[in-house]
Amino acid sequence: VGGMQIYRAEMPGPSKDRLTPRIANTAKLLYGIYVLLTGMETLLLRLAGMSWFDAVCHSFCTLSTGGFSTHAASVAYFDSGPITFIITIFMILGGINFALHFRFLNKDWGAYSKSPECVFYLLLTALCTIVIALDIEASIFSTAGKALLESAFQVASIITTTGFATSDYDQWPLFSKTLLFILMFSGGCAGSTSGGVKVMRTLVVLKESFRQIRIFMQPQAVIKVKLGRRSVPYPIVASIASFFLCFMLIYALFTMLMTFYVDDLVTASSSVIACLGNVGPGFGAVGPTLNFAEIAGSGKLLLSFCMILGRLELFTVLILFYPSFWKR
Repeated sequence: VGGMQIYRAEMPGPSKDRLTPRIANTAKLLYGIYVLLTGMETLLLRLAGMSWFDAVCHSFCTLSTGGFSTHAASVAYFDSGPITFIITIFMILGGINFALHFRFLNKDWGAYSKSPECVFYLLLTALCTIVIALDIEASIFSTAGKALLESAFQVASIITTTGFATSDYDQWPLFSKTLLFILMFSGGCAGSTSGGVKVMRTLVVLKESFRQIRIFMQPQAVIKVKLGRRSVPYPIVASIASFFLCFMLIYALFTMLMTFYVDDLVTASSSVIACLGNVGPGFGAVGPTLNFAEIAGSGKLLLSFCMILGRLELFTVLILFYPSFWKR
């Protein structure tokens, strides 16, 4: 199998950027960027008051969007505005295509703004942060600044599928919880460390939906799906639409199966998307202050399979169930 085929299988997302002609050199560059960002965050967290051990562990879990903390209360344990702010910034950086980080460090100062996916991702994050902050300011937090910081942290944690928590967002107003639940499906950019559907796929599906509406009104029109100035070939649009449909069907199927193991639909549905999207905490009995310990063993096996499916982006696993795959 060639290098780019391996890259496609291992790197999450629908698009792959060749930073160098050889896959080994590209891997070295990505490792370098990863180590640089991890080192920067570790130093900043140490200066903000963390111990070296906590700073290193949380940096590892932030850039990888893994989300495990050295404390049961997660980042809420530190009760520190600067620490919350630093982790928020690096979660957002972890959700951006690492090829854009490389180009920016290579003095392409407009790398982020020239990527439609990155612009959409940042705008979506900012918009959801503001809307949720307005919703929780009066009912949960006493000041606008505190509400904005907590909102930014949880939005970044959910959309990048990191899974850190600084507060029990399961106690937030229903509107904010619904928005966070929807963000669990999104994920970060292609070529990032985050899970989920990925922002690029979401953007392409939205553009294709608008294209179909316009074609319905103007049947003779020739309209293409574009990302920036580049047209997206129809086979790629069809592939993304197929992925999106498979993702939703699998989500619906496993949600129904999980109703045999939990008592309410909120827990069943959020536990599945939390695992399928590699988010971590969900809502209800698997919320940010609880865990999956009370779910029966067979239910945990189902959720474990969801985690593998989500991390390997469905098709890599589903193809194993095709009889033709095993034929010579």
